[in-house]
Amino acid sequence: MRRFSSFTVSCVLFVVSVLLLVMLLRERSDKASADGASASEIKKPETFEERVSYAYGVVAYRQLEEMGNPFSVDYFMAGLKTAAASEKSLMSDQEIQKAIQEAELAMVERQEAKIDKTDQQKGEEFLAENGKKEGVVTTASGLQYQVIKAGDGPKPKSTDTVTVHYHGTLIDGTVFDSSVKRGAPATFPLNQVIAGWTEGVALMPKGAKYRFFVPYKLAYGARGSGAIIKPYSVLIFEVELLGIK
Repeated sequence: MRRFSSFTVSCVLFVVSVLLLVMLLRERSDKASADGASASEIKKPETFEERVSYAYGVVAYRQLEEMGNPFSVDYFMAGLKTAAASEKSLMSDQEIQKAIQEAELAMVERQEAKIDKTDQQKGEEFLAENGKKEGVVTTASGLQYQVIKAGDGPKPKSTDTVTVHYHGTLIDGTVFDSSVKRGAPATFPLNQVIAGWTEGVALMPKGAKYRFFVPYKLAYGARGSGAIIKPYSVLIFEVELLGIK
């Protein structure tokens, strides 16, 4: 059975909330028309049912607006009624799944379109020039490194736990993390960090100190991390391998 993404589940939950709101409004609208009242005359929610229904409606509508996908109340209603009555669907399960995937993709594309890719271009230009410098080695993945101090101990495996001192900066020199500044080395499983670290530290003999230039694809990608590491950021680390467990 296919596992749905968290976005899909959230989308469905919000959509259901909207549908429940629409049905409630239509029922009340029909009743109001029969009684000669208008929808604008609905009183402020007071009971638990009224407050929860109104709150779900407001939140769901705002979320659907943020998602930005086109939305047809009529077809939404038709889909829910078809499922509730166990009637033959107008779309196959495969078509339904494809529509949900298209909605997810459209949302991702809109989010990516909003991202300023200036840092990506700067990073690519930096790595292109940096790779030409003497002593800089570029691996097949695009990771670049320099040997600051050679070591003569064993090299860690990706499944090992390592103890290191490190200093991390952006290409403009901004420091975003540093065990050196904290005055205490860090210990962590090598397979639980960014890909650039997993690959790079595994190249180091114990006692060595390397400088790594990590492309965004081997770091925090198109999402970035926190306020300092923006999307598409190249990261620079000076790492000294102190111990291997």
